[in-house]
Order: sequence, then C-alpha cells, then structure tokens
Amino acid sequence: MGVWVSGRKILRSVVVAGVLAVVVAGCTSVYRNHGYMPIEEDLAKIRLGVDTRESVVEAIGSPGASGVLNEGGFYYVATTFRHSGVREPRPVSRELLAISFDARGIARNIERYGLEDGRVIPLERRVTDSGASNSTFIRQLLGNLGRIGPGGLANERF
Repeated sequence: MGVWVSGRKILRSVVVAGVLAVVVAGCTSVYRNHGYMPIEEDLAKIRLGVDTRESVVEAIGSPGASGVLNEGGFYYVATTFRHSGVREPRPVSRELLAISFDARGIARNIERYGLEDGRVIPLERRVTDSGASNSTFIRQLLGNLGRIGPGGLANERF
C-alpha cells in the first residue's frame, strides 16, 4: 500500500510540474523582427550629392518602400514586435531610414527616425474617383433602368 501512495505522489508531482512548465512557457515573450535595415558600414558608402538611385540600391539593397513618383525617396523600415501569451503583438522598437533624392535621382539626404521620435511619415493616398460617390445603390440601380434596351434582355442562344 505504501508503494502505491508514493507512486501517486510522484505522478501528481510530475503532472503539476508539467502544467507549471506549460504556464511559464506561455507567459514568456517571443521577439520577432520584421523589415530590413542596412548596417552602418554600408550606409557609410553612400555619398550624398554623388550617388544615384541605382548606386544606393547596389550599396545597401532594395528599399522596403519608395515614393510614389520617380522623385520620391527610399524608405527602409525595421520593426521588432514582442509576442507574449495571448495578448496582441506590440512594437518595442521601430527604425525608419529615409533617403531622399532630387529631381535628377541624386541622393540628397539621409534621415533616421525611431519609435521614440513619434514622427508620422506622411503617405499620400491617391484614389481614382468612380463618379458614384454621391449616389446610393438604389439610385444607381434605378438610373440604369432607362439604359437597358431590348437586345440586352434577349438571350443570344435562341
């Protein structure tokens, strides 16, 4: 009987230790990196006023984002997120490197921003106007009633 009781205690201890290990593992933070940030040695190779878009890409790699127009800049963004348990991932560090060019495509400026700067990078949103923004669905449907001709309703297979 004594062996049976000590076996149950050992099994119970193993189960409790396993549950504790799962709980502790679920509470640990996991860090994940997203994006690409060039290293300082490669950035030192860029000569402002001399290098072009092509030579910048050769020196430090392609940007994660670039300006909409040819005169727009290059943007390299690297973010580290902390995932912990069931909570939503939170950014713990973010670094943005902005390289601006002039109209001829020559590098003019290099700027760095971090999450602590709190600066917002203005992105321009361009949307094509459909011309239907002032009309409701019912108005569009009723507006098309006069445009339907007899040939549009007949099936061409007959």
